Amino acid sequence: MTMPSQGIKPAIAPPTLWICEHCDTVYRRRKLARGEVARCLRCDAILARHHSIGVRGMFALVITAMIAFVQANIWPIVTLGLNGQLISATLWGCIMMMWREHAEVVAVIAALTLFFFPIIKMGFLFWILAYARQRRRAPGFRRIMVMLYRLGPWTMSEVFVLGALVAIVKAHMYFEVQPNAGIFAYGVLMLIITAFSSIDVRRFWDLTEETPA
Repeated sequence: MTMPSQGIKPAIAPPTLWICEHCDTVYRRRKLARGEVARCLRCDAILARHHSIGVRGMFALVITAMIAFVQANIWPIVTLGLNGQLISATLWGCIMMMWREHAEVVAVIAALTLFFFPIIKMGFLFWILAYARQRRRAPGFRRIMVMLYRLGPWTMSEVFVLGALVAIVKAHMYFEVQPNAGIFAYGVLMLIITAFSSIDVRRFWDLTEETPA
């Protein structure tokens, strides 16, 4: 890690600098080795990570995530059996049930964090990466990058998968429980999201170039 560059605080960092978003300390950028993480000497925040996945790899991950997301929302998540009766539940079925049971706030939060926010984020990433393969910036690049930053904490598919697995285990005490294809599709989606979470979307500023007017 190089020492801070004293007295250099531009409004927008050029490609040769890192600026800590927490304490505004400026560093000279250097190439990171495999597995290396650059941290701020002042506040220990992460400045950058080494990434082995290229633009085409990220584009393939986004497409795979979108396919898994569609399958996870179409297929039932779990089938519950009681006294010979079987009931299959999908994510939207559970959300609608909560709405009918007057848990509107929980239903809206679940719909936003498990469906709308993830699909919006995947759509934005698909749009940016489709252009980034030619090192171009997609139309609306700046606004989309701001939206991606703000949507980051609100996509909670992985939290849902862990909660569903715990609920399935506990439900075995009262029902006959059969996990369906939907929960496995969500498991695949969780793995893809976990792989993508290590990728800093700010890299797109360096991987793309402004399109001349």
